[in-house]
Amino acid sequence: MPQSRFGFSIKKALGGAVVRNRMRRRIREIVRCHRQEIPAGWDIVIHPKSAMARAPFATLTADLLRLLQSA
Repeated sequence: MPQSRFGFSIKKALGGAVVRNRMRRRIREIVRCHRQEIPAGWDIVIHPKSAMARAPFATLTADLLRLLQSA
């Protein structure tokens, strides 16, 4: 495939709808802004942990890109 596809799985135990949607929006923004840096042809499902809700955006970006580029 010419691009990687992404799915987000955020369980209810991580918080209310507001918290879960904020997590989803943050991950989606990282993927959108760095689409060119992510290897093509993968189907990727992101299942965040509770610490992600409190992490700074810059840290999330660096960690997610590091993980995706090593795949």
